[in-house]
Amino acid sequence: MVQTVLQAGVTEAEKVADFLKTLPRAQVAGYGGNSPCTTVTSASGNTQMIIDGGSGIRLLGYELSRGLFGQGKGEAHIFFTHFHWDHLIGIPFFIPIFIPGNTIHVYAVQPELPEIFATLFRKPFFPVALANLGAKIVYHQLEPRTPYQLGEMTITPYQLDHPDPCWGYKVQCDGRTFSHCVDTEATRTTRAELGPDLPLYQGVDLMSFDAQYTLLEQLEKVNWGHAAAVIGLDIGLREKVKRMVFIHHDPASTDAKIAEAEAQARAYYNSQHKQAKRNHENLPDIDWCFGHDGLEIDIP
Repeated sequence: MVQTVLQAGVTEAEKVADFLKTLPRAQVAGYGGNSPCTTVTSASGNTQMIIDGGSGIRLLGYELSRGLFGQGKGEAHIFFTHFHWDHLIGIPFFIPIFIPGNTIHVYAVQPELPEIFATLFRKPFFPVALANLGAKIVYHQLEPRTPYQLGEMTITPYQLDHPDPCWGYKVQCDGRTFSHCVDTEATRTTRAELGPDLPLYQGVDLMSFDAQYTLLEQLEKVNWGHAAAVIGLDIGLREKVKRMVFIHHDPASTDAKIAEAEAQARAYYNSQHKQAKRNHENLPDIDWCFGHDGLEIDIP
């Protein structure tokens, strides 16, 4: 990186940061390697939901512990999409769960959530038994496609296309809507195919969508439960989604490979707009990007 800066002729220290901002993310900071954990917070800050407990929840735990959770006065709400290891692996390393006085609410459509936690906190998998955790664990089973009220948020689970049952979440709050669509292979794409799960993709201000593969890789890995960004873009364009962030990158991919997949998606997006223009059709513009660890997005 030093060589890149020098080759560009940037020799003044105060100008280095501005120069680095002009470089592609893959070249400067990369996309990160944590497995999924997403937080959604209301504008007031009074309501926060956590989606999934991948390895990213460990860092979130450190952040939360600097506040009420570190004092044993915190109350967390963790919603699970499904129970594959990459979405659970951070839970035993989530510091607030060990602090007496905290309350950890956990939610899922799947009824086996208590069994999952009993397995996570059981020898030989982990040295601390479920009964010995400091925090109180409260289990909630959600009804499919039925709104659940959490403080200022209305949260509705819709089914995704995954080998094991997996549920996305549509979150409505402050007059804005966020949809979380990970993990999904998106084998259902038309409105008719999506049927009762179509509302997950409609009237959305911001959508996170699975982009583990390129389109070619998705064709090679049928029934693996993951999608390509171009599939999400097709749905987003049709349903007029305003913003999209593509996440759940393949853990085996280098930053350069993810950047290449992003470039392929950009080429596809641009080609769709050019084709629509030639056909005298109007396609909506979507503000979209490939996500990275620590990304924060405000919905104005």
